[in-house]
Amino acid sequence: MHLKLIACEVLTREICALIATTPHVIDPEFTDKAAHEQSDRLRTILQAKIDQAAQSGKNYDAILLAFGLCGNATVGLRARTTRLVIPRAHDCATLFLGSKEKFKEHFAANPSLAYSSTGYCERGASYLRSGTVPSGPTYEDYLQRYGEENAQYLWETIHASYLRPGEKVVFIEIPETKHLGYAEKCRRQACAEQREYQELAGNTRLLRMLLYGDWPPEEFLIVEPGQETVGLYDWEEIIGVKAVEEESEGKP
Repeated sequence: MHLKLIACEVLTREICALIATTPHVIDPEFTDKAAHEQSDRLRTILQAKIDQAAQSGKNYDAILLAFGLCGNATVGLRARTTRLVIPRAHDCATLFLGSKEKFKEHFAANPSLAYSSTGYCERGASYLRSGTVPSGPTYEDYLQRYGEENAQYLWETIHASYLRPGEKVVFIEIPETKHLGYAEKCRRQACAEQREYQELAGNTRLLRMLLYGDWPPEEFLIVEPGQETVGLYDWEEIIGVKAVEEESEGKP
């Protein structure tokens, strides 16, 4: 199959590794991590990229979206002439963990729990999925320049309004990128911010299924041309579809 893939840049390393081994031809495109901060803006970006892919003349067999609900950013997306394939996921933590069941196990009690990964650490100002860090040098920059004690003092002083002592930070460690050492960097920064640190084992299973064309209905939503996504917000289906009224087709 010839597939178009639209994904958040925090998944770049994992997705590129899978593209190298999938039997399908995949044209990837990544959105900026900061686009998550405004769901309406991200939805507009995604719809524009979907429409561009459908109008590219490449006759894609499907357009893949490596996103979850992501604060409703994927709710209201329309398939024009090419079907869409979307994981049944609340957010990208599900994609990092490998299944919606693992997401429910670790995040059901606190869906807004701050988490991180290799991609979150190496791209943008914030190393966390929730919350933002003021722009400027990272904690690692301070650590290298001034040593641990001075780095912690400077970080706490400059970021006093941002820090939430005691709040938990979860790092999802993907085996394929473990050697890069971002878990330890995340732990040090969380400790500097007086946050509780926890590490979870990640898995590229769901991303692999997406890129390998393995789309069982219990794991993925297929949006056929003339349909639009709707949020279901449960633990099983998560996202669904509805028919688009005929007079609305072809419009954003």
